[in-house]
Amino acid sequence: MKIKTSALPLLAALALAGCSAHSTTSAQPAVDAPKPPVAASAVNVQQRDLASGLYEMALSPQGDALYVSSAEGFKDVQGGVVYKLDPTTLKTLGATHTDLKNFGMAISADGNTVYVTNSLDGGVSAIDTRNGKVLSRTLFPERNEKGLPYGAREILLHNGSLYIGAVADPALVWVVDAKTLKLKARIKNAGKWVTGLHFSDQTQRLYVANGGGEILVVNLRNNRIEQRWKPLGEKPALLLNIAEDSETGRLFVTDNAKAKTTLVLDIHSGKVLKQIDGDALAVKFNPKRHEIYISQRESGKVLSLDATSYAVKQSWDLPPHPNSLLLSADGQSLYVTVKQAFNKDHSTNGPDSVARISLNP
Repeated sequence: MKIKTSALPLLAALALAGCSAHSTTSAQPAVDAPKPPVAASAVNVQQRDLASGLYEMALSPQGDALYVSSAEGFKDVQGGVVYKLDPTTLKTLGATHTDLKNFGMAISADGNTVYVTNSLDGGVSAIDTRNGKVLSRTLFPERNEKGLPYGAREILLHNGSLYIGAVADPALVWVVDAKTLKLKARIKNAGKWVTGLHFSDQTQRLYVANGGGEILVVNLRNNRIEQRWKPLGEKPALLLNIAEDSETGRLFVTDNAKAKTTLVLDIHSGKVLKQIDGDALAVKFNPKRHEIYISQRESGKVLSLDATSYAVKQSWDLPPHPNSLLLSADGQSLYVTVKQAFNKDHSTNGPDSVARISLNP
């Protein structure tokens, strides 16, 4: 499968593997990130090559399976794969071959269904984890000015509905019934490129990051955007992924492309509490260890920060490009997809890999 040149902006966005009231807060002075310590020993890191085009992951609620979405190659390769791995050994337990490429991922509460976004085709698929079969699929009708589908990027499952962000300008969030995959609603006027989705149990709001540097606060009872925050003001920003510390009411928001920072925001007001410099792609908060994890795609590292002082506690070298992060339910394992760089012809020099970091070796 040859990727059309017009689809490359979408690929770039995916490569980066959570309005009645407006609230714009000026950014506070940046806080210099502490110098990372010596990289942690590889003893607590397991890593294996898996396949090209790895993106997001999901763990079964029972903790017995790690699912990894794959778009496979982008040069002369049709379709993708969803891999099922042993979460301890990373050994392959199974695989579902799909006719479309897979990117974002979510899993049902009972672990029987995995949902994947088919970004290049503007859709979402449901896969039965018990037999690996594709149960159903929805392709969204929206097209851009070039006739291409809006890219379905991030996916979030909440209360029986799937919230799927569109990489488009103007963007939107599709609301889909998780059982039937029928489109229920659209959250429109979402700015340029929806890149991150996060639901907060504390505020009962959906937080949407976009490529225009905004965080949207959405009331899911009526799917209305209640607030629009622009944490960095008029400075260029492409906000990506979101994590939350519910105990202190903080959101952690990354920007890997323009501002190259991790913002710490007040979850109620959007006020910038801290700004941690350095390229930052994925972000996770671990309440059990009171740590923040950040993948640095350009630097080839994954960092563990103290969630109070923001000091770097550990640094793991995972070149060339650590991408998506996933935290185990017990907070003691961190999973990472590690990507290869794209060549000019959209090929890579080898397979992407999956790593498991033991946080309490």
